[in-house]
Amino acid sequence: MKTKEILQVPLNSQSLIQWRDYLKQQVSELDSLFYQNERLIELPDYDFDQQAELIVMGRSFTTEQLNNLLMLLAKEGTDCVRLHKPEVIENVTVMRFALDIYPDSLKVVIAAFAKHNQLDFALMDRFPDWSQPGLVLMDMDSTTIQIECIDEIAELFGVGEQVSAVTALAMQGKLDFNQSLCTRVGKLENAPVSILKQVADNMPLMPGLQTLIAGLKAAGWKVAIASGGFNYFADRLKDDHGFDAAVANTLEISDSRLTGKVVGEIVNAQVKARTLGELAEFYGIPLSQTVAIGDGANDLVMMDASAVGIAIHAKPIVQEKAPVSLNHLDLQGALCILSASSSLSWF
Repeated sequence: MKTKEILQVPLNSQSLIQWRDYLKQQVSELDSLFYQNERLIELPDYDFDQQAELIVMGRSFTTEQLNNLLMLLAKEGTDCVRLHKPEVIENVTVMRFALDIYPDSLKVVIAAFAKHNQLDFALMDRFPDWSQPGLVLMDMDSTTIQIECIDEIAELFGVGEQVSAVTALAMQGKLDFNQSLCTRVGKLENAPVSILKQVADNMPLMPGLQTLIAGLKAAGWKVAIASGGFNYFADRLKDDHGFDAAVANTLEISDSRLTGKVVGEIVNAQVKARTLGELAEFYGIPLSQTVAIGDGANDLVMMDASAVGIAIHAKPIVQEKAPVSLNHLDLQGALCILSASSSLSWF
């Protein structure tokens, strides 16, 4: 079948949504759109063999940036790119692409492009199916909320600097997590339990959290917390914001004061990953439909165990190893990745 050439992406900078709407006016019944040999066409010269998917998103995503991205992909060896229609999700412009190659170097090249253009991206073999049930498992401290609860407790108890220094090293992966947790909790011995409520009453949510939860619920997905923090706070978030489950550490309390000890099994990296599998099995969800979100080194194992691991404003070691890193968007970026249109038709 003869390919039909489409109007080119404008070189002048305009929003992708403006260009999408203009294209619809100019081309009737556009079922699919490909970029091949520096031009947009309705059908490629051969059967398209998808090897990877790319999602790019930002608060501003222009036709100039799209042109530059397509040229970059061609330079990296892609013979053909399928373009899904751009859309706006929670005030974020999102566009999905299917690629006919997936070279090892591609993620590094796109990461540099995204950083320069203040965009976020996700590059995977394939993404979970948004139309089917799924599970998102989230870290709590500095992921679901913007603080590290143990640091806040320590600050109120007067041992803030001692605890936060250990927290920072643990999150960077420079200390054994179990040992570091016991060391930090030990410094809270004799702290009044009232401090816990004081911290819980003032937990600042990560921007986009409520949007993400609402979107997941509407799509029939489950969302849970697996935290190396404490269940006092995780359970509060579960009750207040509709998480389906929460797993975290238990602080020992005696005579209304913390004893400086943790009760039961410590929720470390391996336990988080195990929790992902246990919850997926409990809800009857295949691992191919699971997502793990976190910011620290102790989240990497559960990210590897999931279909898509997403690091949010993460420590350098986590950004380096995580499959996906959000640096410009907040948690609404995770919703954009999952819900970005997989429809091939532009109408």
